[in-house]
Amino acid sequence: MKKTNYSYIGIAFTILVFGILFVPKIVDRVTTGDISRHESRSDFADDRDSKLSDLAYIENNVAKRKVPEFSFTNQDGKIITNKTYKGKVYVIEFFFTSCPTICPRMSRNLVQIQNEFEDFEDFGVASFTINPAHDTPEVLKAYAESYGIVNPNWHLLTGDKEEIYRLANKGFYIYAAENAAIEGGFEHSGNFALIDKNGYIRSRKDEFGNPIIYYRGIASEEEGVDDNGEKEQISALKEDIKKLLKE
Repeated sequence: MKKTNYSYIGIAFTILVFGILFVPKIVDRVTTGDISRHESRSDFADDRDSKLSDLAYIENNVAKRKVPEFSFTNQDGKIITNKTYKGKVYVIEFFFTSCPTICPRMSRNLVQIQNEFEDFEDFGVASFTINPAHDTPEVLKAYAESYGIVNPNWHLLTGDKEEIYRLANKGFYIYAAENAAIEGGFEHSGNFALIDKNGYIRSRKDEFGNPIIYYRGIASEEEGVDDNGEKEQISALKEDIKKLLKE
């Protein structure tokens, strides 16, 4: 007669006890959603890929510059604040719908960027009009439709003129002013500011290691250079948006 192998019996008994005690708990966690696709290997890989990029923070007196608080009305008549963009990478511009010079070129460049990042729910644009007396929500809505602005996070914003000019000139240091002597009656910078998911102004550095701060928004990638012969920066802006989206 063969001797009973008690080690195998012990292992079998342990497996049986494990099944009785723990399998129902595992099933329950799956049922209640405690174990989900967020615990998958691919998601852990995504977490490893998420890291701080090499883009600089813009600083004033050693303090990182953040988007100032604001509250304006968008093209749909909704109140939009800086908090609306929390958790999103976005581009800021100042423009006006009747601009006969640089605004159409800037808008086309932003639409092109919009289309490249159409699959990203955490990307947006904030366009502040510097002619709020004319640019009502209805006017902004028509402008958005004419340019093919469809990103739900692209808000064309209007409101108190003094607040808008304060935001431009003191909040972002992006020049904007009324000037009856020039075509269109207003003048402003053609620059874009890039904002990260936490509301900080970010940019790449130049060849000397200094932040470029803003991105030239007038010349397109196809044009290659702007009216002053300087290289376009839309391609650089796209690259840097991608970096911030991964942070």
